Amino acid sequence: MIDGQVASIRQAIEEGHTALGIELGSTRIKAVLTGVDNAPIATGSHDWENQFVNRVWTYSIEAVWEGLRGAYADLARDVRARYGVELTTVGAMGFSAMMHGYMAFDAAGDLLVPFRTWRNTITGDASAQLSELFDHNIPQRWSIAHLYQAILNGEEHVGAITHLNTLAGYVHWQLTGAKVLGVGDASGMFPIDITTGSYNQAMLAQFDELVANKGFDWKLGDILPTVLPAGVAAGQLTDAGARLLDPTGTLRPGVPLCPPEGDAGTGMVATNSVARRTGNVSAGTSIFAMIVLEHDLAERHSELDLVTTPAGDLVAMVHCNNGASELNAWVGLFGEFATRLGADADGAKVFETLFRAALEGDPDCSGLLSYNYLSGEHITGLHEGRPLFVRTPDSRFTLANFMRTHLFASLATLRIGMEVLLKSEGVQLDSMFAHGGLFKTKGVAQRFLAAAIDTPVSVGDIAGEGGPWGIALLAAFVRDRVEGQGLDEYLRDRVFAGAALESVDPDPADVAGFDAYVQRFVTGLPIEQSAVAHT
Repeated sequence: MIDGQVASIRQAIEEGHTALGIELGSTRIKAVLTGVDNAPIATGSHDWENQFVNRVWTYSIEAVWEGLRGAYADLARDVRARYGVELTTVGAMGFSAMMHGYMAFDAAGDLLVPFRTWRNTITGDASAQLSELFDHNIPQRWSIAHLYQAILNGEEHVGAITHLNTLAGYVHWQLTGAKVLGVGDASGMFPIDITTGSYNQAMLAQFDELVANKGFDWKLGDILPTVLPAGVAAGQLTDAGARLLDPTGTLRPGVPLCPPEGDAGTGMVATNSVARRTGNVSAGTSIFAMIVLEHDLAERHSELDLVTTPAGDLVAMVHCNNGASELNAWVGLFGEFATRLGADADGAKVFETLFRAALEGDPDCSGLLSYNYLSGEHITGLHEGRPLFVRTPDSRFTLANFMRTHLFASLATLRIGMEVLLKSEGVQLDSMFAHGGLFKTKGVAQRFLAAAIDTPVSVGDIAGEGGPWGIALLAAFVRDRVEGQGLDEYLRDRVFAGAALESVDPDPADVAGFDAYVQRFVTGLPIEQSAVAHT
């Protein structure tokens, strides 16, 4: 970077012509600072992991704040190192996090039970009953499913609830005092009426009637956060909030915040996939597809969630709890083996070598089969997971086929859900964009995803820093928005104009091979079910 660029960015930082986005992902909390052109100019991060406590996937509140402070401090160090200036303010700020889950608070603002994340599949009865009551699919990970399951379980804390929120909404509340939520994230708490942009009033009344005999002091609408669309100011950083994020006292209060959003929504923003007939696939610990619909679906499908974009447009979401974690574990094992052999190969090289080997495999993986289920998976009806690898005696057990089957496994459950959307509902797509760690090795997972959904798939550098960049863009939208401007227009004209993409069309041999693999995957599900039952 030349001196003139450094000086220009330094001035933008000092004058607050920036936007800050922080996202609490499944394995990393990441902060991105953008400049006047919305390009990232500094980053920071903090690694963390969920815990499986009393058979519940959770993160502690202490870990939340330790991670946020760590990511922000790392960002501030990056700003100092790159530009020789202290980060005292930003032009706008936003927070995003894993969607859904269950955070219930009492009148004092204390968490009543440990945070129950999206990864839990412990709300089957509630999910089924509410889906029938509303005639609307209510996934197990949604907040309302967790709340009703707690009621069905007779959990004592329910009567003391005064507020429910998501992780992003909780962080925003603590930093601003405002109990609000972006409509995209809110749509993972309770169904949204896209004509009003808020919770479905008829369904709220149905739920209140359902639990009327329980004697609770609350009505559901009163304990949910207020819903806000993208582009609306959602409060300011308070003095106490600034100290929470930056205990050094360097960060000044008064920064405007955008509505907090979920990671699915920020992924849509970061890939310019908020317009109708566009979609994106995000692959990390989980894998999910978001397709912006032209109209409502013809019928209810348990494989499909109806959520919204951050602007409030209807989205069909295919969400799979299990993504690339099992694949990553195998790559790590091969990396450890390489190290013991004395090979000097870093993690990135190991990933690229193994991924590229998969391109040489047989189209259908030649009888090999893998299940990437570390946790339960609602699409295939499993309440818990057991990672498995299975092969037939006559299979071709090669490195290429082994890696190919694990890559296929990371996409197989997504394919099952997408088949309902594209074939049963006949949804049309103009573009599908892929992003996330699975797609870092050029031309591998992108090619397999194109085969899995039989649709061209695009990747590129436009996703920048991913979800954290997406929430930074939503913060910038609050700062820059002009009257009547929509989010899709802002992204198209101000952020992504001229962005380069690389597209891959599905290869017929790959499509046929993936079809055969998925048939084997579905046929073999009783193996996975037996493993859950007996281990």
